[in-house]
Amino acid sequence: MITIRCKVCQKEMTSTHKIQFCGCPNSTELIEDKITAVDLSNVVIVENNKKYNGSNNVLTPSDLAYQEERRKRKVRKLDFEVK
Repeated sequence: MITIRCKVCQKEMTSTHKIQFCGCPNSTELIEDKITAVDLSNVVIVENNKKYNGSNNVLTPSDLAYQEERRKRKVRKLDFEVK
C-alpha cells in the first residue's frame, strides 16, 4: 500500500485497485503501485509498505547450480548411416 501527496494541490491518495486522480494541472494518477504525473518532481511518496528483496534472482541456489552444471556439458555428435 502506497500513500502519495501531490505538491501542487496537496491532495493525498492511498493506493487501491481503483484509479485515482488529483485533478490539478499536474494530473497525478495512482493505480495500485504505479504513479504517473506530468511532473513527478511534484509528487512525494508519504508512505510505502512495499518491501523489496535485495536480490532480483528468481532462481534458487539449487537451480543456479543445475544451470551451471548444464552449461559445462559437451555436445555429442551422432553419426548416422545413410543408405
